[in-house]
Amino acid sequence: MSKQFQLTPRIGKLNLGAKKAMKELNKRNTASSVKNKLEFKIPSWNQIYSSLLKLAEAVRKSGFEPDVIVGVSRGGWIPARIMSDLLENPKLANVTAEFYVGVAETRSEPVITQPVSLPVKHKKVLVVDDVADTGESLKLVNVHLKKQGVSEIKIATIYCKPWSVTVPHYYIEETRCWIVFPWELKETVRKTVEKFRGEGRTLEDAKEKLISSGLNRELVERFTKEVFREEP
Repeated sequence: MSKQFQLTPRIGKLNLGAKKAMKELNKRNTASSVKNKLEFKIPSWNQIYSSLLKLAEAVRKSGFEPDVIVGVSRGGWIPARIMSDLLENPKLANVTAEFYVGVAETRSEPVITQPVSLPVKHKKVLVVDDVADTGESLKLVNVHLKKQGVSEIKIATIYCKPWSVTVPHYYIEETRCWIVFPWELKETVRKTVEKFRGEGRTLEDAKEKLISSGLNRELVERFTKEVFREEP
């Protein structure tokens, strides 16, 4: 079920006491379930742009006027650039928080590997990412920016997972699926094949899973040949 234009003024509200414990337990159980039953959601470029139009409209309607837009590397780069255009705000910065290591697999904790690239002290900041998954990377970015002295932070993502510990102020759709964005197709093919092989399954199993989920057959064939050159 989609939840459009969510406005939740206190990010990380559930990170206290019993609610935190319940949230963490639910996150682990749900993440494990998703890992065991991998389902992809593969939005097109047009669908992504349509979502970002709605996201920009939600920001405008809320009355929030950011001084700086910060894209979370790497997934937030393209959405942040488009939001910069749609909000007519050329002040675009980057911050890198690395978390994912594979398809439906993550490190236990994200880390900031590149601090925010523009001065943000006393600035209102809109943080943009493609998805709030566990929410830990957005939580870390939120803390990082506060340490830089920002005056106000809002977070916007296209998608939000129901188990995320950080609920964005603005998002378009809630989903439990592993989202394959159009800017990460080759990477997804590589990680999916590696995941399947690690589970004792074949290259053909991985390719069939990707194709049956909606990924273009020609691209799957091309990328597997480019990445796994030893395969016929």
